[in-house]
Amino acid sequence: MLIVPEALVASLVSPDDAFVAVEATFAAMARGEAYNFPVVREALGEGRQYGFKSGIDRAGGVLGVKAGGYFPGNAAKGLVNHQSTVFLFDPDTGQPTAMVGGGLLTALRTAAASAISIDRLALPDARVLGIVGAGHQAGFQLRAAARVRRFERVIAWNRHPEMLPRLGAVAAELGLPFEAVDLPRMREAEVIITITSSPAASLMAGHVSAGTHLACMGTDPKGKQEVEPALVAGASVFTDEVAQSVSIGEAQHAVGTGLLDASSIVPIGEVLIGRHPGRRSADEITLFDGTGVGLQDLAVASVAVARARERGLGVEV
Repeated sequence: MLIVPEALVASLVSPDDAFVAVEATFAAMARGEAYNFPVVREALGEGRQYGFKSGIDRAGGVLGVKAGGYFPGNAAKGLVNHQSTVFLFDPDTGQPTAMVGGGLLTALRTAAASAISIDRLALPDARVLGIVGAGHQAGFQLRAAARVRRFERVIAWNRHPEMLPRLGAVAAELGLPFEAVDLPRMREAEVIITITSSPAASLMAGHVSAGTHLACMGTDPKGKQEVEPALVAGASVFTDEVAQSVSIGEAQHAVGTGLLDASSIVPIGEVLIGRHPGRRSADEITLFDGTGVGLQDLAVASVAVARARERGLGVEV
């Protein structure tokens, strides 16, 4: 078994690698070649979440599990709130083949999924990017979004505004003007990314203009809610996996209250393989509910392992 520590991952997997790997995974899911196993997730108290996401990609020859969760007290300790490790196994024998640090991989695959949705569903001429949330993941989201659209400026809101300058620094790196705004001004954005761990909706239907694409990418435990159910119900909803979207994702409240029929939610892979047209009009509000499926983690971890073996890196045990 090859151990690939967290410190090596940045040199092994790029944002482009993550985009390609996650796109291939979503397509494999749509073709029925790959599927996720039921998520196990537990609340540990004080906002801490821990669980397991796993699955198998028969076409890619990948089997594995990501173990980890969200520990909001970590920031005060100088640690990233999201902590995880990915374990890969031989799908034919069940033998463990690799153990990979999952922190950066989680950030990269989450940002890649959001960027894929923007690439396929946002208006081609979208020029203003809105971001709701300014935690560790927000910078990854901004960089990934800027790779697929030529944004001219970024506006952002966070419940704790003192965190916004860090996101503004990322925008400056990309040469994009940045402004902290109140939520009603999100109507100026053609693309809005929500990336929070909020249990109560921040973004309301009145904050979103016609034609906007939403990528709801925040932490997904039971009860999470970044946008109000009426906004979800009024949009064309896409997701990575419908089962997770309606149980732990952004659609859970709209479906649970009868505002949205689960059968109307479209897996993003259907768009990627040409089975669904995606956006149908310039005025349509599209929403991608990124719940974070285990197969995404396995896909990017597989890239890290392959590169490590090529370069003679990692620890063989």
